[in-house]
Amino acid sequence: MAEPLHVVHAHGERVTVTEPTTGVELFAYVYKPEAAWEAPKPYLHPIRTLAGAAVTDYRPNDHRWHKGLQMTASHLSGQNLWGGNSYVHGEGYLALPERVGSMAHIGFDAIEADADGGLVIAERLTWHPYDGELWAEEARRIEVRDVDPVTGSWTLTWTSAVTNRRAEPLRFGSPTTHGRELAGYTGLFWRGPRAFREGRVQTADAEGPQIMGTQAPWLAYSGEHDGMDGHATLVFEHAPENDHAGRDGAHPAHWFVRNEPFAAVAPSLAFHDELVLEPGDTLTRRYRVVVADGAWEREEIAKYLAEHPW
Repeated sequence: MAEPLHVVHAHGERVTVTEPTTGVELFAYVYKPEAAWEAPKPYLHPIRTLAGAAVTDYRPNDHRWHKGLQMTASHLSGQNLWGGNSYVHGEGYLALPERVGSMAHIGFDAIEADADGGLVIAERLTWHPYDGELWAEEARRIEVRDVDPVTGSWTLTWTSAVTNRRAEPLRFGSPTTHGRELAGYTGLFWRGPRAFREGRVQTADAEGPQIMGTQAPWLAYSGEHDGMDGHATLVFEHAPENDHAGRDGAHPAHWFVRNEPFAAVAPSLAFHDELVLEPGDTLTRRYRVVVADGAWEREEIAKYLAEHPW
């Protein structure tokens, strides 16, 4: 039986999770609000491998609102719950503070580590435009599973269930739905460390920048560390129920990914076309992120995912 993960809750600020065998702080979940211009919202940073290497960035000088791993909404019914400048077709990115909203922490329903080495953080949040009106309620669940010091890997799952509380539809979009090519970022978003620039990007059947805007069940990003020797690989995967290809009438998802000029990945909610959430309806998405030491090859990734079913 594994020793439970160590959890420290600094109330009103963050939850920090440490793996007891290695003594490595796997992540901090920060929910204390930050600068209004950066669209305040909870985020995970730093996220670390079991070897102790950080695999997220925080407030980089090119985009101060990029913070580790976070749920975002770059274009939401005319508002920006992403942060920073807002994209306006024909005018580019403009400073429009009256469009910048927020996601607010309401409370935790659970912060529980179990005897099998797992963890659950269950949280309630609300989504707001600039004026503070209630637009949506979110039930969020973050889990840690499959912590394995032998293989140097662990898994994080992120589930967001967002319910529209407006009297009219919520329209999820992206810069691409508003006219900018190959900029379909929105939804769950990871910003990698500066050292991961020019990292390797692959799916089960493709590799490189051409993956941008395409569909695949999973995407892997490998980079080499500064400050310590070695590489790390992050594997982002859709849960089966996400129906990312839209086969059963769901809204299709496409990958947003960059390895130049910085490392970033998002399984975009609305890359090419807007997603419309009707009043009272709930949008639920679940993702898995495998955090691994080493530069994993495609065969290793496929084997790991097959041996660790949802």
